Amino acid sequence: MAETISLEPLAQWIELRTTSDDWANADPKLLETMLIQMQIIRAFEESVLELAGEGLVHGPAHSSIGQEGGAVGSAVFLRPGDGVNGTHRGHHQFLAKSLAFLCSDTGGRMALDFPVSAPVQQLLQRTLAEILGLEQGFSGGRGGSMHLQWLEAGALGTNAIVGGGVPLAAGNAWAQKHADPESRSTDLTLTYFGDGASNIGSTLETMNLAAAWKLPLCFFIENNLYAVSTHVSEVTAEARLSARGPGFGIASWRVDGMDPLAVHLATQAAAEHMRTGQGPTLIEAEVYRFFHQNGPFPGSAFGYRSKDEEKSWRERDPILRMAREMIQLGHLDQQTIDSMTKVVKEACAAAVSALTEIDPDGKNGKRRIRPELWPQPDFVDVGIRSDLSGTSPSGLKEQKDFSGELAERKFIDVIADVLQHRMDHDESIVIMGEDVHRLKGGTNGATRGLKAAYPDRVLGTPISENAFTGLAGGMAMDGRFKPVVEFMYADFMWVAADQLFNQIGKARHMFGGQCSMPVVLRSKVAMGTGYGSQHSMDPAGVFATQPGWRIVAASTPYDYVGLMNTALDLNDPVVVLEHTDLYASTGTGPVNDFDYRLPVGKASIRRQGADVTILTYLGMVAPALEAAADAVLDPEVIDLRWLDRASIDWDTIGESIKKTNNVIIAEQGASGTGYGAWLSDEIQRRYFDYLDQPVQRVTGAESSPSISKVLEQAAIAGATQITAGIRDAARNLARG
Repeated sequence: MAETISLEPLAQWIELRTTSDDWANADPKLLETMLIQMQIIRAFEESVLELAGEGLVHGPAHSSIGQEGGAVGSAVFLRPGDGVNGTHRGHHQFLAKSLAFLCSDTGGRMALDFPVSAPVQQLLQRTLAEILGLEQGFSGGRGGSMHLQWLEAGALGTNAIVGGGVPLAAGNAWAQKHADPESRSTDLTLTYFGDGASNIGSTLETMNLAAAWKLPLCFFIENNLYAVSTHVSEVTAEARLSARGPGFGIASWRVDGMDPLAVHLATQAAAEHMRTGQGPTLIEAEVYRFFHQNGPFPGSAFGYRSKDEEKSWRERDPILRMAREMIQLGHLDQQTIDSMTKVVKEACAAAVSALTEIDPDGKNGKRRIRPELWPQPDFVDVGIRSDLSGTSPSGLKEQKDFSGELAERKFIDVIADVLQHRMDHDESIVIMGEDVHRLKGGTNGATRGLKAAYPDRVLGTPISENAFTGLAGGMAMDGRFKPVVEFMYADFMWVAADQLFNQIGKARHMFGGQCSMPVVLRSKVAMGTGYGSQHSMDPAGVFATQPGWRIVAASTPYDYVGLMNTALDLNDPVVVLEHTDLYASTGTGPVNDFDYRLPVGKASIRRQGADVTILTYLGMVAPALEAAADAVLDPEVIDLRWLDRASIDWDTIGESIKKTNNVIIAEQGASGTGYGAWLSDEIQRRYFDYLDQPVQRVTGAESSPSISKVLEQAAIAGATQITAGIRDAARNLARG
């Protein structure tokens, strides 16, 4: 009979319960502070639900009433340099960290006889203003209830995507761990999420990555048992969600979240673990939201919880628990608690009164938002991208103006050279991606020599695009690092689509245009390599329809250096597109000078012509020039270089169209996701009166490229298809 051996996880897994001795030995000022902070959060949330019931909260109001013990118990003594982020139910997390920040000059403590200082009153009003969508909110009203950020306080931002903020928190923790040694601290990050996010891929990917890299990151699970109406036992066989931690080698604690002191003791132990460099931790706090997913009604009103269940949990209210323990210990009496509660409720009422008024046109004293407090409509698109004020006009050199040494250079060598040069001169640049630290420079050689030169700044990642892309976003938001992320194939962006488009692309705008997001994503187009449908896409058309991103596409070695340097200067996310056809090609490029830039939003005319404007980019520039050489018309070929709607060179495009009166957009990829779809629409709206015929598009087929060499060639466009497009344009003109 086979021998069986029971295995134990390498990491500890502990359930922590407080005893009467723990309460007796606890600092009375700690207990007092936690009671005040929980009551502030409770009264604030009650005010939000009251306004929601009156229809004054536009969108959901995800109340955390009942869960205050988890947030306050974990955040009460966090340092100003510690960071937290959270999920859509995040009012309590945001307020707990903000209150800890405001009290940092008093050792984190608050007093029962003066629970609401002027800064705390301002915090309540600004937070409520943000939830109501008003200009004086922390993000100018753009974030609302689900996107609360106050970077100065270490509140990194709550998040409406379940599990979406977890990778960003890992990036903040990485930055904390790798800050300048002279200023390096033992700061840490907490990422709050619920039972639903415990099963999300991005969360689990980040647990693995954080453990592998020993990041000071605490995964704080607020297990309130329900994802909307689905009980945790229905969706996972292991309902003790702290079991996730040991599976990744993460030290984990399980506590009663309705016991704020238990949460605090577990967090203290976890913080000691992280601050001493032992890596991430996980805390599962079992809590209970007293209301439905959102709004002022209990879950029992929707049939998925019983009134008896809700009653039993309300009897375990963390505020009542704290008050009862403190009274039994003789630290205070009920009259003192009632007096504090009255002051706190009056403060929340004052915040409401500052933002609302009786509607002069309403009946029965109905309230409305004060009209003068709404943001101006022209604020709608401000801050989607940076205003380029941080970029310098010096060093801008087109190839014709370059005075350094030029030679015939291999494209991939120039990519490696400029990345090496920038890392040599900018300690904030960090390169990450799958295999970038191996194979003599990754799968294509773009990062050759960098791991040996900068072992701490070249990060070979697990195969977990969501995790390492989000980590890059968190690093960038921290402000001390500039990540360069390599995607082995452009198709893999779909795996990380949440982090690319919901998180990184929207961050600046969502949080009021106040945070930077200097992420550079290198992504290659691999059409024609025989790698098939899932390794061959051109992502330009997808990125062009997503807010926040800038898009760069270089067709020559010289341009790549200038465009990459400019991309690295920007405080925006930039996708730098590359093409496998160009990697092995040669062209004119710099030999020693890798400092020059090319301007944002400037195209290049590769061939002057009079009859038709061909707009193209990346690997289609050479085929366009080939087709133009023997065309029936005289084409003008424009290499767009910058493809996003904020950076595209309408001056050059417009002048050409006014001259030729005909346009062909030439791209290699599939027609459905093609870049030319939005571009042709924009051209026809801008220049309709100058066009002799509709804008023509040369694209690949609807299908993705196949493994079959014949079908692959049929699916992608090249010089032959551009020639056919020019002939079609000529026939249309002849028909007049």
